[in-house]
Amino acid sequence: MDWRGRRRSSNIEDRRGQPLRGGAGGGGLLLLLRFLPMMLRSKIGRIVLVLGVVAFVGARMLGIDLLQVVDGGASNVAQTPRELSPQEQELTEFVSVVLADTEETWNGIFSAAGQTYQEPTLVLFSDRVNSACGTASSAVGPFYCPGDNQLYLDLTFFRDLKQQLGAPGDFAQAYVVAHEVGHHVQNLLGISAKVRSAGQGRSQAEVNELSVRQELQADCFAGVWGFSANEERQLLDEGDLEEALTAASAIGDDRLQKQAGQDVVPDSFTHGTSAQRMAWFRRGFESGDISQCDAFSAELGG
Repeated sequence: MDWRGRRRSSNIEDRRGQPLRGGAGGGGLLLLLRFLPMMLRSKIGRIVLVLGVVAFVGARMLGIDLLQVVDGGASNVAQTPRELSPQEQELTEFVSVVLADTEETWNGIFSAAGQTYQEPTLVLFSDRVNSACGTASSAVGPFYCPGDNQLYLDLTFFRDLKQQLGAPGDFAQAYVVAHEVGHHVQNLLGISAKVRSAGQGRSQAEVNELSVRQELQADCFAGVWGFSANEERQLLDEGDLEEALTAASAIGDDRLQKQAGQDVVPDSFTHGTSAQRMAWFRRGFESGDISQCDAFSAELGG
């Protein structure tokens, strides 16, 4: 990808090296344990401790977690973010450029339809992060939260994409970002809300099928961005399309289940097979037309 020297997005929030926001850590509990022996040696300390236990139990009966309240205050203490390595700094710049390019694409598409595109924020984090959708660890991979219109990414996922999933390359990484942006587009267009509504009262297998169709449409939307980036801004190099298709194949449900030593169970799929994910990304990439991305009425194949 010819990404260096291009515009960077201002919609990047870097939380690496910072405490969890609004979450319950271990600070208050650790502080209590640290001073427990001293309190037990003092009559006043023992009284305070008994009163504290009574208050804690009473609060729990009322549904209040005092440890969370204490730790929430502790998490507000300023911490100095660790210094990033040159590789981390380059990846940060890279995802900022990719996000900026998706903004170019979707601002144009929405404007042509007489609508205004609301640009999402990309949150960079390490290990764990709090969002409007709850607390998540890096193990869940990149995700989009419709509750706060934000994308969440631990950049170590790119290392796993290359080393564990066998999908190296900068356009493979860009595909990951563009896919999550695709979910943001679905949210803006009201598609995500319709999917949630359609899943109410359905069996788990039916809900999973809706999820697959939603994920494949996000793949197609990522392909639409790739078309725009290639045709309008000449961002792609030779071989980039193959990198994205390799990444799409690497995270297909069937392949991941096989790699985990599990039986392939189609009813449990939530993202689609490798073949489906490649096909729908290519569909968007070759057409550049979001009307070609209706995965909810089309035969999925694969």
